[in-house]
Amino acid sequence: MVLKRNTQVGKNNFKLIYLVFLFYFCLVLNSNANSNLEGTFTDIKILDKISSKNTLLKLKNGELIKFKDLSIKSLKCKNSEFDDNPEIAAYIQVRDLTNKNNDEVFIFNGWMFSSSPSIAPFDHAVYDVWLVKCY
Repeated sequence: MVLKRNTQVGKNNFKLIYLVFLFYFCLVLNSNANSNLEGTFTDIKILDKISSKNTLLKLKNGELIKFKDLSIKSLKCKNSEFDDNPEIAAYIQVRDLTNKNNDEVFIFNGWMFSSSPSIAPFDHAVYDVWLVKCY
């Protein structure tokens, strides 16, 4: 009789260890999947409306880049979870350096979306900016 009890206890411990391992594995996969959605670099394209030239800029999130008369900073970028309809969103701040009177005002400060730039449009007389990639 004693042998039967010890055998049952050993089987239950194995099942418990298996469940704990499975739970831990699921947590690790979930945290890696969420970190892949957020990127460290943002690619934006800038159109100079006067010369009709496109320029591709690679921004590191958190760093300020000066492009001609603009000061551009990307704070955060994210990719969508779905591959069939990819959506890229980035939080971007743009300041016009030609306006010396009011240095604290952004001409664009908000989320920019790659699939529909008209949700939060970038409005400038000389430049047009749109989001290309997040990685």
